Amino acid sequence: EGRVEVYHDGKWGTICDDQWDDRDAEVVCRQLGLSGNPKALSWAHYGRGTGPILLDEVECSGNELSLDQCKKSDWGQQNCDHIEDAGVSCDPFTDNPLLRGPAGLLPLAPTGLWRQRAGSRLAGGRGPNEGRVEVYYNGDWGTVCDDGWTDLSAQVVCRQL
Repeated sequence: EGRVEVYHDGKWGTICDDQWDDRDAEVVCRQLGLSGNPKALSWAHYGRGTGPILLDEVECSGNELSLDQCKKSDWGQQNCDHIEDAGVSCDPFTDNPLLRGPAGLLPLAPTGLWRQRAGSRLAGGRGPNEGRVEVYYNGDWGTVCDDGWTDLSAQVVCRQL
């Protein structure tokens, strides 16, 4: 949980809470690879940021894989003050199956808001904790070749899930 900040054009900045709701929070939690119950918080609930306010009027449907896919103002176009900084809580103690889709996104410049990490899931197992590893990339689920696959590889996937 915390204030949502994004990296764009070499700068970190906040998001204005105009139109900010739980559907936006759901997308942020998904981007970060966090499951739970997404909750949008406004009015600088986690404190006022400093520096630029980079986004305003973010309106996600809740199904997007990244904030960059949501309707929003142009970068830097806003009419807010830091008292309106948006925040998110992704409560890890309540499970939300809607967030089990593609895993998180990492902030990255200069290409925009986020760079997508491949999401992962287990399929075809006898239970939720075993199965074939599949990754989500460019809108499709695919399998992973086992060449070079080690216990360390499996640990990474387990942490991601």
